[in-house]
Amino acid sequence: MHSNSSSNKQTHLVGLIGLLCLAWLLQGCSQPSNVETALDKGILHFGLGAEPQHLDPHLATSVAAHNILSALLEGLVSEHPKTLKPVPGVAHRWEQSKDGKTYIFYLRKDAHWSNGDPLTAHDFVYSFRRILNPNLGAQYASMLHPLKNARLYHEGKKTWEEAKVGAVATDDYILEITLEHPIPYFLELLNHYSWFPVHRPTLEKFEAFEKMGTPWTKPANFVGNGPFRLIDHQINSVISVGKNEHYWDASSVQLKGIRFYPIEAVDTEERAYRAGFLHLTQSVSADRIDFLKEKYPKELHFEPYLGTYFYRFNLKSPPFDDLRVRQAFSLAINRQRLVDKVLKGGQSPANTFTPPGTGGFYPKPQFLYDPQKAKQLLDSYLSEKGLERLPPVELTYNTSEGHKKVAEALHGMWKEALGVEIRLLNMEWKVFLSTVSKGEFSLARAGWIGDYVDPHTFLHMWRSGEGLNMTGWANAPYDQALKLGETSNSEKERWENFQKCEDLLAMEFPVLPLYFYVHLTLRHPTVRGWYPTLLDHHPYKHVYLSKEESP
Repeated sequence: MHSNSSSNKQTHLVGLIGLLCLAWLLQGCSQPSNVETALDKGILHFGLGAEPQHLDPHLATSVAAHNILSALLEGLVSEHPKTLKPVPGVAHRWEQSKDGKTYIFYLRKDAHWSNGDPLTAHDFVYSFRRILNPNLGAQYASMLHPLKNARLYHEGKKTWEEAKVGAVATDDYILEITLEHPIPYFLELLNHYSWFPVHRPTLEKFEAFEKMGTPWTKPANFVGNGPFRLIDHQINSVISVGKNEHYWDASSVQLKGIRFYPIEAVDTEERAYRAGFLHLTQSVSADRIDFLKEKYPKELHFEPYLGTYFYRFNLKSPPFDDLRVRQAFSLAINRQRLVDKVLKGGQSPANTFTPPGTGGFYPKPQFLYDPQKAKQLLDSYLSEKGLERLPPVELTYNTSEGHKKVAEALHGMWKEALGVEIRLLNMEWKVFLSTVSKGEFSLARAGWIGDYVDPHTFLHMWRSGEGLNMTGWANAPYDQALKLGETSNSEKERWENFQKCEDLLAMEFPVLPLYFYVHLTLRHPTVRGWYPTLLDHHPYKHVYLSKEESP
């Protein structure tokens, strides 16, 4: 899942100040703060980070979108708030065949859409068919490729009926799913929003089955099935959700609503938190860690987070079409110095792409620091091209003080070791995503948060033709190793093939891993039912506010 980002854009702040009492930000407002009134109102105030690009679960690609969609929609299964292990969701129970390839889900007859319509197995079949529709162009469509024959339909080789895709409603409340091969993490996969249902009558009303950008996701139109419903969406200001009384487990939902604020500038978010405008921040500035440790020792949280911060090379754009240059750029980076001197939040240097220990997989470290070899590789390239030095290289990133500091630190390392000049190009989040997806970059900042706790969530991105690849890299041996890792029932064989994938990434350098995330946030002690989890998922039906402060 793409990581979130930050921005200092004036237009964003104007929208923000329309909601934030400016005096609060300056800590001079006498009115009760959001946090002070939240206990009576039952409203959680959540720092979202970026404005989500889409609230369509089949088009979304970001952490920000996940945080909202998991309030508005629910899949076949849900998550345990502490372990994230699958628990009953829309399906109250399920059965698995002995060969591990067929699942039968029995849906709740009391599950409804937020407008009161019954929710049936046919809704899930319709939703799977939509995200896999080749005309929709969903980046996350490959998440459903485990369905038998799904790829045939998604690649336009057969119609849904001709392909006989492995998702069949055998009854209004019985859904049979057949997989290409057993997947040990399949039930966890179902908690990704790409598997969530969409309301067919609404999508048909707005002709949204294979069209992007229709107004079906506007508050007046959105029909979901989660614990909350969409009430308001003011771009770059606030997204409001309220309790969905038609949710099958509404009696367990203690919050009356959530306000999501896309405050991209991390310093603004911190001031909003300190002024009592927010219960939760999305991030914390590295420069503020020491101060916050002293000021808010019980509210500053360092929590594990399954994610990798990295840069993408564009292999179709010189000079990164040459392996030597990509190697040189990687070898010139002192990742340990980056996490110790620049980030300072407990992050660890990424010498692999997959975080060590993901699902029990420990790839061998390979992305090393060797500035002398880096210089030799670049000199070899320059000599062959008849150049004295590289032309300035453009580094694209989404506007954020954190991303800027990382970029500036790497610029310093590259200039020192290689004599390379870097031009920093920052963009607002949505523009950045569009630019990278079109391949209009040379070197670009990226982040990936795992969608489930298995190495596959990191390695599948680099398959040839994968929508999330965006590097121009294609490697048949990689595809083969990935496929063997996906289909093997032996953990030993899976790890061996995933290691081959890691080896090929370290040989070809389509990406530049930099560090593994730690989630660094501020959280008010009245927020309860919020537990540290590897994926930073927090099922909202278990979250509540209490006057008694949490330990």
